[in-house]
Amino acid sequence: MSDISSTQSKQSLHSKNDSNLWSDIIWQATQLRHQLHQQPELTWQEKKTAQTIRNYLDQLGIKWRQYEGVGTLATLAPNANGPHTALRGDIDALPIHEEAQVSFASQTSGCMHACGHDGHTAALWATAAWLKAHEDQLPGPVTLIFQPAEEGGHGAKALIDAGALEGIDRIYGWHNWPAIPYGQAICPDGTVMAGNGTFHIRVKGKGGHASQPELCRDPILAGSAMVVNLQQIISRRIAPQAAAVVSVCSFKAESAATVIPESALIEGSIRLSSPEQRQPINALIEQICQDTARTYGVEAEVEIKPRYEATVNDTQAAEAFRVALKEQLGDHWQSNTPVPIMASEDFSYYLQQIPGAFALIGMAEQENYTAPCHSPHYQFNDRLLPQVVSVFARLVGAPQPKTEHI
Repeated sequence: MSDISSTQSKQSLHSKNDSNLWSDIIWQATQLRHQLHQQPELTWQEKKTAQTIRNYLDQLGIKWRQYEGVGTLATLAPNANGPHTALRGDIDALPIHEEAQVSFASQTSGCMHACGHDGHTAALWATAAWLKAHEDQLPGPVTLIFQPAEEGGHGAKALIDAGALEGIDRIYGWHNWPAIPYGQAICPDGTVMAGNGTFHIRVKGKGGHASQPELCRDPILAGSAMVVNLQQIISRRIAPQAAAVVSVCSFKAESAATVIPESALIEGSIRLSSPEQRQPINALIEQICQDTARTYGVEAEVEIKPRYEATVNDTQAAEAFRVALKEQLGDHWQSNTPVPIMASEDFSYYLQQIPGAFALIGMAEQENYTAPCHSPHYQFNDRLLPQVVSVFARLVGAPQPKTEHI
């Protein structure tokens, strides 16, 4: 699919009334979403994606700035007197082979937009298009952040370190959520998504023949005990109300049917709802592994890697987001989904620096669009695009597009 020509874009987005303008923007945003879906790129490899975004911004006459190679920022109404608001969309894909049956499926083997970042990007571009057409009516500057490397690549931190938040007063972001019905959302005060980390445990034993286990120091047996003990941290050592998770996700000890191996590798994930939980959970993982290793006569090397901290909403920003969501989605917009969601987001880096808020917006419609994020069957619901743009327009004080409310 080719980019829309500059001439066509300017004619359709600058020479029509608001109703026709809005229809054109949503149509083009949908085409952009499908185009990005066909050309997914992994974390810190988003060169073609970044160029596509920049081409679309060029067609709108919006100047952009490059950050960290593949990051793109654009500011509208830079001289307006009101608060400076940032809106963020992430652009990277995942190393997953797509199995969703769509006509615009990924053309890159083993890589797909399985988390909807193509939709986030398209919604942000559509927001840019609508705001550009009403730039003289914006009460304050608006910066659009097309951010790379959300999927474990700390892209938000890299952009912040490069100066992306300079002069910005508040920031808003969102994520589609297949477990929430279309027309509902969540945006709480405080923690909305968990912090995370990973642990990697190398169990070193003494291999040998399966018929003489007494001469060995079995890393599989010792590792199995570690797995059982680690899974008891939450509820037995840390209160179950703590909103934390310790999950063993991988156990590797390749050998043969008659051979006890020399070593085993255990890996897993940590999820926590506040930074204060990280140190005690990490300490318990280390203690449990070392004590269990001594019991079984093996050694344990434990490596714990922090990833993202919890995504914690500012109270005033979250209230503004909730007002915008209610105005667009209606009185029954608020989902009863428990928070915090135990998935993680590098949007947390922004909220550690300036006030802002992050929302999860539902997209499930009966049995459709219900495959979870990171599933090979995942599909983004394009009907979210006009709803999100309308919410963003409200957040920055822009005129409202003529879109249907839920």
